Amino acid sequence: AVVSTQSTGGFSSVAWALFSGQPLVVIRTTIPVVIYTKIIYTISLNWAADGSFFPTFYALIGLANSVFLVIYAVTGASKIMVYCSRSTEEIVGMFISIAFLVDSFKYIAGEFDTYYCADNVTEELVADLEYVCDPKKPLLSLLLIMVTVYLGVRIYNFKFSPYLNAAKRVLVADYALIVAVICATALGSYVFQSIDLKKFTVGDDAELFQLVSFKSPSAVAVLAAIGMGFMMSILFFMEGNISESVVNNPANKLRKGSAFHLDMLVTGLINAVLSLFCLPWVHGSLPHSPLHVRALADIEERIENGHLTEKVVYVRETRLTTLVSGILIGVSVLLIPSPLNLIPIPVFYGLFVYLAITSLEDFQMWERIVLIFTEQTLYPPLHYVRRVPQKIIHCFTLLQLLQLTGLCMVSLSESPYLKMFFPFVIILLMPIRERVLPVLLSERHLTALDGEH
Repeated sequence: AVVSTQSTGGFSSVAWALFSGQPLVVIRTTIPVVIYTKIIYTISLNWAADGSFFPTFYALIGLANSVFLVIYAVTGASKIMVYCSRSTEEIVGMFISIAFLVDSFKYIAGEFDTYYCADNVTEELVADLEYVCDPKKPLLSLLLIMVTVYLGVRIYNFKFSPYLNAAKRVLVADYALIVAVICATALGSYVFQSIDLKKFTVGDDAELFQLVSFKSPSAVAVLAAIGMGFMMSILFFMEGNISESVVNNPANKLRKGSAFHLDMLVTGLINAVLSLFCLPWVHGSLPHSPLHVRALADIEERIENGHLTEKVVYVRETRLTTLVSGILIGVSVLLIPSPLNLIPIPVFYGLFVYLAITSLEDFQMWERIVLIFTEQTLYPPLHYVRRVPQKIIHCFTLLQLLQLTGLCMVSLSESPYLKMFFPFVIILLMPIRERVLPVLLSERHLTALDGEH
């Protein structure tokens, strides 16, 4: 439900701003958590076909997850993140971007499947199949997604233009998302108001802040909850620590140290509270965390051999942005249902695509994917281009793509029981990088390709 998500975002962000060690990390409900929640609901139907056991099962898994996270924090388990290289971080980040794109593609494909009928469909067939032939709806939905993405990306890239000065260009780029949403909403809700698109809706949240009433779970259900809580804790452990690792990257020149163990503890305690009320879980997220750092950074642009490069000069390390955003997210509940109910659903999927596209520039992996299709004489003057042969660069990129494909196949499969194990696939990326890749490529080349940012 919308209100529960907004309330969760407000509470968790404020708690994170006050108690975390690295407040620049953004915690929120992510797509992998949504995927896992769907798995939990599907499995809970084995105990009650009407879904009534879901709140109990969800709370048990959430509490088990929190216990494991606290254990990880107390035992200093985050030390194993020294084996988490840039390659692993980027594979997980690329997976999040792909998940955003897949979700948006499924939506627009479903709209065309529901409303767009072929020319040879007869009225009798339409009646039999209960078709609702209205091709204007899917076409407008596609248009709104494209408008949201186009405006968002164009305004975001305004910082690279020659207009105004650097500070004002960055200020304009920071409001790309807001301007894109307002323009696309005006287009869908006013210019094409005759076309009835699905809008932002709010469900019944009357029991939002009521404690879960545990319905005498069986021993099998409790054991299943502990097992799934352990797998969920691996997901939280990996994604949370990767988000923190990206934020604390030396390239960001942060003056304050990291706090992996403290933040793991705070994440566990926050999710324990959320579990008791059957509210959505949260953890450090990509690409929001590095985008948050970038918004607080002074970036210097340099031209080297005709290519534009960026370098972080200074980052404002503050808790205020996280605190104020958390308060505003909580206050935004007052905007429900109006005026948020004016926003067409396709605009939200346009935001997913926008986030996926704008996050790509932070991934060296994406940079190397583009190099596969680029003439060698036109390669930018990157450090690894100078130190590593072209074939080795492409070989390393293809190995990363192979790992990314495996992760996507497991996490986006149709089987909920296979999806359960995608946290293990994420953690397997570390031993693959440490044990398998050194057998295939020399350590010297790996250091150049997969060293620090």
